Amino acid sequence: MFRVGLHCIGPVRSQNAVLTRFSRSLSYLRQSGNHVKAPNTNGNSVYTRFTKRSCVNYYPQNNPSQNKNIVIGAAALGLGGAIILMIGEEDYVPYMRPPLSKELWFNEDPNVAETLKFVQWNGRERDLFYQEKDTYVTPKQLAAGQTGTAVICGKKVVSINSISRKVTLDDGSVIGYDKCLIATGGSPKNLPIFENSSPEIKDRVSLYRNIADFKHLDGVVRNAESITIVGGGFLGSELACALARRGRSSGLKVHQVFLEEGNMGRVFPKYLCQWTTKKVEEEGVHVVPNNTVSKIELEDKKVSLSLKSGEKIVSDHVVVAVGLDPRTDLASSAQLEVDDVQGGYRVNSELQARSNIWVAGDAACFYDIKLGRRRVEHHDHAVVSGRLAGENMTGAGKPYWHQSMFWSDLGPHIGYEAIGVIDSSLPTVGIWAKATKADSPKAVVEASDDNIRSTVQETVTPETPAAETKASSKTSIAAPDHEEFGKGIVFYTRNDRVVGIIMWNTFQCMPIARKVLKEGKKYTPLELHELAKQFNILGQE
Repeated sequence: MFRVGLHCIGPVRSQNAVLTRFSRSLSYLRQSGNHVKAPNTNGNSVYTRFTKRSCVNYYPQNNPSQNKNIVIGAAALGLGGAIILMIGEEDYVPYMRPPLSKELWFNEDPNVAETLKFVQWNGRERDLFYQEKDTYVTPKQLAAGQTGTAVICGKKVVSINSISRKVTLDDGSVIGYDKCLIATGGSPKNLPIFENSSPEIKDRVSLYRNIADFKHLDGVVRNAESITIVGGGFLGSELACALARRGRSSGLKVHQVFLEEGNMGRVFPKYLCQWTTKKVEEEGVHVVPNNTVSKIELEDKKVSLSLKSGEKIVSDHVVVAVGLDPRTDLASSAQLEVDDVQGGYRVNSELQARSNIWVAGDAACFYDIKLGRRRVEHHDHAVVSGRLAGENMTGAGKPYWHQSMFWSDLGPHIGYEAIGVIDSSLPTVGIWAKATKADSPKAVVEASDDNIRSTVQETVTPETPAAETKASSKTSIAAPDHEEFGKGIVFYTRNDRVVGIIMWNTFQCMPIARKVLKEGKKYTPLELHELAKQFNILGQE
């Protein structure tokens, strides 16, 4: 057994965002190292060393010695002295997950599943991975006292002994730790009708979460005539649009089936949900709302879905995109509490679950002083909560007050950013204006040179328009059927207080949105119209 100063558990796919910030705070990590320890017959320890993407085994001559405890200071400044060992189930080092349902699908290179490169909206090419492999050290080097980050990939932590501070891997290896960050993320949900289907049908049904899923689906769609997406939320809608765009050249037919009235029906107000659905259809998707799958059959090696409405859809493959379950399988062994309502490990305001154990990202259920106890599944939350957990593991004692944002693109010309509680059951007030060429995801990436928009939001503070700014004649609080929703702001309210905000084709305004939520003031609809001027959507007359 060897001991490391800081220890992070979780599938690398969920660590991606968490550890982007966490390891920047601790001596910026990512991407190439080597691995762990499994006993073999000659008494040596097996380490898994990986290149940028794949892992191979090698045997050091001697077992690693036990490390001293590491004290990490000034984590937010990225000072040296950090010792981090990451353990992930995937065969890949940390990478960005957002492009898996967006930009990767727009790459026309037939080898995209191998290169994992994509072109940002600004035309710049990059790959999926955060950093080059030479930024990592080996576990043996960590054990010898060298600072840095090592990654064990292709291994699963099956238990945590929080008293002796040891974790056990699925190969029987035991690793000691001083401080432990759990970033296990979540697993995609399935539906019982697919779970209980025959093996032949299951072979034609996929969930979608990681690189392996992308590789599999990419191979499927290159040989398919039709694909059905089940689910109308963020992932389902992004995948449907992305696959339909690819289908313009290949002839692939894309169907999308979901229970709600339209795309993003649980998130957008009804009028915006309906408008978005029309735009998804314009991308080439056959959208089937207000429906569920009532029967599945195999017909001529294709999957036949009989819907509640009586409609029948036959396709080569089905992708189920209906949400995420937080992974809390370590709760029992580590004696951690799981929230009965939100799911996830319950943590205090400093993201601590118990002594020497912190939780960040999708798996953390935390208390928001403005919005109550929450669990958030978006990239920005994973990034910032990972950073804060890293700081608190060094004794910072900081509360988690961050209001995380999320974003989604339905192609290069329609995108939105949101913050807070975005729930279509809440009252909303929308203020809309005519868009310009600068009001699109493509334009904001061209301006910032960064496709991960939560990164951009941290460094850009937009100017607030002058007080004399007036509403354009194109703006409206109501939502007439003919309205073209070029750009706008949607305020979600609870007891007349703003609890959530969508910025539709309106970018780099997140600091203003966070300020509005933090203040917690009461507003009338007309006052919200005035408030929208701060987001610079109305222009000058």
